[in-house]
Amino acid sequence: MIQLDISIMGQSYKLSCKKGEDRKLLDAVAYLNDKMCSIRDASRVKGTDRIAVMAALSLATELLSTKSPEGPMSGLSMAEVKQKIQGMHESLDQALTPQENLF
Repeated sequence: MIQLDISIMGQSYKLSCKKGEDRKLLDAVAYLNDKMCSIRDASRVKGTDRIAVMAALSLATELLSTKSPEGPMSGLSMAEVKQKIQGMHESLDQALTPQENLF
């Protein structure tokens, strides 16, 4: 096992992985960091935990659209999938805005 020092949205983490799998993990970290920064910059979602949930939903949608030919995203172009994800972001923004006023 090896340890890697990584950063996601400016927050440092120590991760362990098997020797030889570090490149895959670093690629995943870079992809997740890009996704989370994009969500943060493009929406009103505040808080790393909420941004992480949005990123997880986005990534799950991407994964499911590639795995399930008869799933809810089957037959959609990548642009249509992105449009659906944007719709989810907007819905979550609307749902989370009242909660943000509580803090």
